[in-house]
Amino acid sequence: MTKVRILNMMFYGFHGVYEYEREQGQKFYIDVEVDTKDDRVSDTDRIEDGVDPASIYDIVKEVTENKRFQMLEALSAHIGDQLLAKYPHFARVTTRIRKPSVPISGPMDYIEVETTREAK
Repeated sequence: MTKVRILNMMFYGFHGVYEYEREQGQKFYIDVEVDTKDDRVSDTDRIEDGVDPASIYDIVKEVTENKRFQMLEALSAHIGDQLLAKYPHFARVTTRIRKPSVPISGPMDYIEVETTREAK
């Protein structure tokens, strides 16, 4: 099995519980961690047997910037599901989303949600 991490991708999206969050939008920082079902890429050295970071970036960008979710958990799970659907050699996908601008009165850096989805 191979593990690949793509860290701190930044996208502008329209997600949140409150209507103004879904209308005004904000930055989201996203990490994706992929575990493959096997280590075939080590033998074949072919991108289709491994993890293509550019393709993963495009899928995460598409979901984050073109869909709207109230809950970050739903966004995170949807990203994982989309990646598992496209890549049958992925065993699991863990997605972490950081939202720095949260409607909470008090000092904090961000909230973070982590979701792990597994292939069926």
